[in-house]
Amino acid sequence: MTDRPWLSAYPAGVPADIDVNQYNSLVALMEESFRKYADRTAYSFMGKDVSYGETDRQSRAFAAYLQGLGLARGDRVAVMMPNCPQYPIAVAAILRAGLILVNVNPLYTARELEHQLKDSGAKAIVIMENFGTTLQKCLAATQVRHVVLAAMGDRLGFLKGALVNYVVRNVKKMVPAFNLPNAVRFNDALSQGAGRTLTPPAIGPDDVAVLQYTGGTTGVSKGAVLLHRNVIANVLQSEAWNQPVMDRVPQGEQPTSVCALPLYHIFAFTVGMMLSMRTGGKLLLIPNPRDLPAVLKELSKHKVHSFPAVNTLFNGLANHPQFDTVDWSHLKISVGGGMAVQSAVAKLWLDKTGCPICEGYGLSETSPSASCNPTTSKEYSGTIGVPLPNTWFKLLDDAGQEVPPGQAGEIAIKGPQVMAGYWQRPDETAKVMTADGYFKTGDIGTMDERGFFKVIDRKKDMVLVSGFNVYPNEIEDVVSTLPGVLECAVVGVPDEKTGEAVKLVIVKKDESLTEEAVKAFCRANLTGYKQPRIVEFRTELPKTPVGKILRRELRDSK
Repeated sequence: MTDRPWLSAYPAGVPADIDVNQYNSLVALMEESFRKYADRTAYSFMGKDVSYGETDRQSRAFAAYLQGLGLARGDRVAVMMPNCPQYPIAVAAILRAGLILVNVNPLYTARELEHQLKDSGAKAIVIMENFGTTLQKCLAATQVRHVVLAAMGDRLGFLKGALVNYVVRNVKKMVPAFNLPNAVRFNDALSQGAGRTLTPPAIGPDDVAVLQYTGGTTGVSKGAVLLHRNVIANVLQSEAWNQPVMDRVPQGEQPTSVCALPLYHIFAFTVGMMLSMRTGGKLLLIPNPRDLPAVLKELSKHKVHSFPAVNTLFNGLANHPQFDTVDWSHLKISVGGGMAVQSAVAKLWLDKTGCPICEGYGLSETSPSASCNPTTSKEYSGTIGVPLPNTWFKLLDDAGQEVPPGQAGEIAIKGPQVMAGYWQRPDETAKVMTADGYFKTGDIGTMDERGFFKVIDRKKDMVLVSGFNVYPNEIEDVVSTLPGVLECAVVGVPDEKTGEAVKLVIVKKDESLTEEAVKAFCRANLTGYKQPRIVEFRTELPKTPVGKILRRELRDSK
């Protein structure tokens, strides 16, 4: 496809293409912001503000420390922490030292952590002490030789830091006993590095910046190789896309974004941390987004302009009794990503904040943002919007041929944000990249005449009932509008008659909701083969730490 029908949907001021080569590396982007915004607050965490200047000095010291360990350009360093100021310091340090960042989910088991450390060949890890016991169980099987141990209160000043660490360790008992005899404390590493000189390596756009692991839900976890230019492109694409509404932030007011998604996740990493840094914004670091009262308490102290989140977080917050303690009137953009935004959640959020959820779409392999609804939209569209500047989409059939308009096909993406491939897996890379440079997402979608795309579902989540394709997203979207439903998920289960049958799992908002009421609602709203054969009520749905519902676990549990 050479033409881009979606360009007519672009808001005024958003170009079809932007210059994605403005920086030679992420280091150049970060160092520009360190200089330009030295006195501004870069991060706010537990009531403590950290300036761009402090982040510059501390990351420079930590980079010098890492070089002093003998780590060489291109060596991998894993980071396994929740959202806290040490995370951006470590990221900036790793990149400034010419090393490759490996983002690690802090809730991984020892088995999952061992796989990622071995697969990436990481030689060092920066880890929050809360997860020390996990590392201890697998460390001997990995190539990791250097462990830097952070604590929650590290960067909060002596008194407050000591108090926070005491509470985390002794009151909340969140730090299980561990034994990592050669580990160096984060603050000690900074002190040691402060006395050393950083030797800045020459870093170019084609150097690897991040290994972003993905595919854990489809099989073995693979590292998407994101080059400096991939992440830079996505930061600049996202900035251009958000510009029409972020321009409405009053002059002299620092743009403020919520980072409630974990920074190890590419959505928070790029559209949270890196974009905020590029624009001189303040980022509110939320260490535990599942603690909704704590999230709302933090947000009530700030004027919030930008809020990237997943459907489950928008839903949980909007239904929380303390929601109105936050002044939402400053909110300019709410970006939904990571999973489908449900229409009922979008409606509730708009009713309560006056700011529509602008659904976007992307993957670890696309750094992540590939498409988004126009930020000037006034309502929920039910689509993933249109491809971002510099980005092409097409829909492919099983033979890899482009399908005609109006027909469903696998979404394939081409653009400067698309990964270089999977780390040391040319076979897996070959499966997803086309000869003309498109990345095949595994998502089935359609495009309308205006160029708006809609994800019907993942290839693997599709339920086949008597030869009919049933897409779980559609049923979930319908059922979520039923009063009394807080959350729901749909999976296919084996059925002797129809091959597969639809199973619907619901978390109730209202205890009086019955199976019969649900089935009657589905009969009224869904054609026969889409109606759930089985309705099950649960107190909660299994989710990834980012809040994505794990359909696989629902499928496997009887």
